[in-house]
Amino acid sequence: MDSLIQLLFVVVTTLIAFFLFNHLRNPTNKKRRLPQAGGALPIIGHLHLFGRKQLLHKTLAAMADKYGPVFTVKLGSQENMVVSSWETAKECFTTLDKVFSDRPNLTVTRLLAYNGAMFGLAPYGPYWRQMRKIATLELLSHRRIDMMSHVRASELQASLQQLYDLWANGGTVDLKQWFGDLTMNTSVRMIGGKRFNDGEGRSRRRDSMREFLNCFGEFVLSDAIPSLGWLDLQGHQRNMKRLGKELDDLVGEWLEEHKEKRKTTRYKSSVVDDDDEHEEDFMDAMLTVMEDAHFPQFEADTITKATCLNLVLAGSDAIMVTLTWALSLLLNNPNTLKKAQEEVDVHISKDRHVNDSDIKNLVYLEAVVKETMRLYPSSPILGFHSALEDCTLSPGYHVPSGTRLLVNIWKIQRDEKLWPEPLEFRPERFMTSHKDIDMRGHNFELIPFGSGRRACPGISLALQMVHLTLASLLHCFEFTKAYEAEIDMTESSGLTNLKATPLEVYITPRLHHHQIFKI
Repeated sequence: MDSLIQLLFVVVTTLIAFFLFNHLRNPTNKKRRLPQAGGALPIIGHLHLFGRKQLLHKTLAAMADKYGPVFTVKLGSQENMVVSSWETAKECFTTLDKVFSDRPNLTVTRLLAYNGAMFGLAPYGPYWRQMRKIATLELLSHRRIDMMSHVRASELQASLQQLYDLWANGGTVDLKQWFGDLTMNTSVRMIGGKRFNDGEGRSRRRDSMREFLNCFGEFVLSDAIPSLGWLDLQGHQRNMKRLGKELDDLVGEWLEEHKEKRKTTRYKSSVVDDDDEHEEDFMDAMLTVMEDAHFPQFEADTITKATCLNLVLAGSDAIMVTLTWALSLLLNNPNTLKKAQEEVDVHISKDRHVNDSDIKNLVYLEAVVKETMRLYPSSPILGFHSALEDCTLSPGYHVPSGTRLLVNIWKIQRDEKLWPEPLEFRPERFMTSHKDIDMRGHNFELIPFGSGRRACPGISLALQMVHLTLASLLHCFEFTKAYEAEIDMTESSGLTNLKATPLEVYITPRLHHHQIFKI
């Protein structure tokens, strides 16, 4: 018996020594782990540090000051890598671009994004690659954007006329709401050939669109702790299902109307085709593309609805957010406002409208837009990135597969090492020290539209609408703050960085020509 116990002791000791030896020499255990923020609790991780009233980008910026430009936070069981330096952002969107091109499987993706049929939220793979190609070459190409120029122009002129009517009636104007109505109507008309008319229907649909975007900014507990998903403790899943059906019914109506119209209608293929033909909107273009496409993952109608809804929601909101912040900043900086209007007056006479062709001459206005998007990017956190596989991040950090990437561009774009006097609104910097920096994802000091494979494919359309709208406003009206105090610059929480309060101003027409404003 003693000899048996001794033998067993020797075997167990040998096995333990063997496993310890292999564990210590295993290279995976020598990998350098990313620093993790302090304060994590069992099960919930760092969830308690992100309160509902706290702005995520500001909370993460404060943590970066403490833990460095790259660190991790655990939201439940999910590891999130937070990047707050342009160098690391560049590495993630160039060298490691494919690795971080996946999307996490979130509740909002399943319930509001047609289970990943919305190409912007689809996981990396053949479906996403083909849909990205369709969006870039068919829906958001320069040719298609040019074909829709008359829609943008007519919606803008109708909205400017509305402003003139509001001035005639007296009182203040909420330009935040005006921007929202303009961009929503323009997007809906370009994509679905529709227009949200005045009244309860327009307000309800606009609220639904805003609610949709807010849902993407909501934290769903089951995404962090999957075992609690069946409880729906916050009620988010129930709300998303209701909203998803409401929006699906709306875009479904558009789709059926388009199918019926296509039976008897010829469509233009360019802006110079016969007047008897009708112009294609984006939904018409999608129906044409889907006739020859084959996607085993989803039905053709599902893809068409998901893509069109994706374009309506993403485009209109980002443009509205940028325009609201731009005019708010100009009102708080009257000398800059004056310089921008003087430039418009030099290049555009007061007997005509601003045209797309004028924008290239408005270099100071372009600097104003860049400085606005530097200080108040519409999406301050570039999220929804997930690592496809294990990778190594400089200087040797190991990033496990499935780690989610959060790039805090709000923090990067206010870095005093990159931007002297970073909190000051100084458009002139983009005409001097930073004149060669653009916003198309190549200069990582300024990436409001993202970068790499997952960069926003609608950059050109968004910038065109922002510049044309802002130039037209400055051309047509003078603006005065409704109150003596500075414009409130409080930000709101959510997926997009919307101004939290209305933008109420007094307006006075600068143009009185009857051909511009018919009254």
